[in-house]
Amino acid sequence: MRMLRVGGNMNSKTPRDYDLTGPEATRAIERGLAGADWYHSPVDRDAMLRIMKRTDLRASVDTILWLLLTIAAGWWVVASWVSWWTVPAMFVYGTLYGSASDARWHECGHRTAFKSKWANLVVYHLASFMDVREPVSWRWSHNRHHADTIIVGRDPEIAFQRPIRFWRIVADMFGILSTRAEFAKYAANMRGRLTPAVADYVPAREVRRSIFWGRVHVAVWLSTIAASVVSTSLLPLVLIGLPSLYGRWLLVVFGTTQHAGLAEDVLDHRLNTRSVRMNPVLRFLYLNMNYHLEHHMFPSVPYRNLPKLHELIRDDLPAPHRGIIAVYREILPALWRQRRDLDHDVRPTLPSRPA
Repeated sequence: MRMLRVGGNMNSKTPRDYDLTGPEATRAIERGLAGADWYHSPVDRDAMLRIMKRTDLRASVDTILWLLLTIAAGWWVVASWVSWWTVPAMFVYGTLYGSASDARWHECGHRTAFKSKWANLVVYHLASFMDVREPVSWRWSHNRHHADTIIVGRDPEIAFQRPIRFWRIVADMFGILSTRAEFAKYAANMRGRLTPAVADYVPAREVRRSIFWGRVHVAVWLSTIAASVVSTSLLPLVLIGLPSLYGRWLLVVFGTTQHAGLAEDVLDHRLNTRSVRMNPVLRFLYLNMNYHLEHHMFPSVPYRNLPKLHELIRDDLPAPHRGIIAVYREILPALWRQRRDLDHDVRPTLPSRPA
């Protein structure tokens, strides 16, 4: 397997073009960065086969618990409407709806959460709506993200584009930019087509399904708005739709730990993805995606076994950060510097390999 680093910016003062249809896409292909051969840590084959086995039990328990907590928090919102208790109720409900759904979307999108294809599909579609993500295009977007992780011009999910603008990070903690982008996709779907960027990674055979599900999401949004108008109350929107915005904060807190400040245009996940140790509550909300480096290197391993995968390959990885506060001590200074220094990267210390 190759370990390759390609200097990202020919002129560190000139921002790169992150558009999937721009010149950086052609440049990535010419440099052999598109669909390339990535470095993988050595791991025992039999041990890997054991931890790749899928089961419905763990995912069912975690999903039912998440849904019960979300329903209970929603009942709290309704029961407290309108009072001072509505604020903490909305905070809890929004976090479970708009943030915890992201990990369920992610794992069921990989089809590794459940053994059952049907269960993966149902939870994936539910979580996709809760995250304001058209499910077909996002499945292919995430496939591209794994094939070309943080490759400029290829990866549609590079959240921290340089130069860094902190106002964009704050805005997306309320879903402002991501929701605006998704509604632009919905608008194209309503006209029977995809946006140019989405058309770059969605296969032709999937276009009609993508358009269909975009229209389904729009129909649910419009129905909820109509319910609010008829009832002369914001409550329907507070329960369905708006939690994707006011509850998105933890999604961004988690998501920032994954790749922010790390290298672009490398073919070694140890240089562009990080892992963070978290407590059991956060790991439940995040479905062990804090082991993000391990996930990117071996995405077929179910989330429940990522701690086991970590133990198998830990000697070949940078040491995981000890908690969210520790990792943000690395991330925030790096992002601050990347406002102006477009070539600055955090450089993890890689373990030395025996000769």
